Amino acid sequence: MTDALVIGGGPAGLMAAEALLLAGRAVTLVEAKPSIGRKFLMAGKSGLNLTKMQAFGPFLASYGTGLHPTLRACLRAFGPDEVRMWTEGLGQTTFTGTTGRLFPHAMKASPLLRAWLARLDGMGLERHTRWRWVDWDKNAHQFSTPEGTRVLTPRVTVFALGGASWARLGSDGAWAARFAANGIKVSPFQPSNVGLRVDWTAHMAPHFGSPIKSVAWRAGDLVSRGEAILSKDGLEGGGIYSLAPALRDEGARLTVDLLPDVTFDDLKTRLPDSPKKGLAKILRNTLKLSPVKIALWNEFGKSFDYGELAHRLKSLPIRHAGLRPMDEAISTAGGVSFDALDDTLMLKDRPGTFCAGEMLDWDAPTGGYLLTACFATGLWAGRHAAEYDRT
Repeated sequence: MTDALVIGGGPAGLMAAEALLLAGRAVTLVEAKPSIGRKFLMAGKSGLNLTKMQAFGPFLASYGTGLHPTLRACLRAFGPDEVRMWTEGLGQTTFTGTTGRLFPHAMKASPLLRAWLARLDGMGLERHTRWRWVDWDKNAHQFSTPEGTRVLTPRVTVFALGGASWARLGSDGAWAARFAANGIKVSPFQPSNVGLRVDWTAHMAPHFGSPIKSVAWRAGDLVSRGEAILSKDGLEGGGIYSLAPALRDEGARLTVDLLPDVTFDDLKTRLPDSPKKGLAKILRNTLKLSPVKIALWNEFGKSFDYGELAHRLKSLPIRHAGLRPMDEAISTAGGVSFDALDDTLMLKDRPGTFCAGEMLDWDAPTGGYLLTACFATGLWAGRHAAEYDRT
């Protein structure tokens, strides 16, 4: 019989394995892809944002009003300070950027992952790749492997199977059907932290790839001051990603304030009474709008009367065709419902079986929040799994 089994080799699974090893358990980790941590490595390709260094209240508030108490407890046990100490404990020095985001000095994920795996291997971790979980019968887990079907019967199990985005890296959500067939409540997957589809007119082509800075995006009750990129397919970037819950769940319309640091009254005083000089000169010379902001205005604002100019510059409607496909999303909402879990992240109907990471039904913004919660839930599940059959 296997002692402790971790299924999934992403950050949550590795953190669960570390917690189990530290507790003295013999741990076997299996991963469906040919190598460990593929999505983790991709996330760090343009700079590995580990967490957001901020006061704990605002940190938790960034996860939204629907933060489940169990996830809140996980984050209290392993929040931004713990992420920093853990990273530096692996020999990876860190720095905090001007926005409070924490990065390793190496910036990429690969040095951190190598150091992490070396430590886990040194602690006795047994790991297998190209082992895809197929199904279970009680506590017997069936895997498809290059050597054929294998069955492991562990004392405790931690699932960390990921969400349903970036299927090529391992997060394909295929496990959800088997969980549901076994009576486990799984909420449907939906895209999160994803761009918008916009059918641009031809005049926007010269601006593809341009960053849209110093604006305020709004959808429903959500407001973002983040940057976005104008791409040929629509809008991408953190400024848009953080609005996904309102755009997805509420069908809220998207608007942009092109001059967020100028009040409406101040803007009115800057504008001439009539556009005698030409609207283009007013936008460019009087208001100092950047070329990409002027392009946005020309795309969506030309139909308004001059008398509405100030109002529309502060709230320009962006016509779009909805969110980009789920497999393009950085992460997904949906997954194993917290109703199916107790406060240790153990499945209520499967004693000794725990779940962690993106396969849980939660939704996090980018900026380190997603990765921190994967670490935190993996650690929480691993610690409780380690103690499960010892009590």
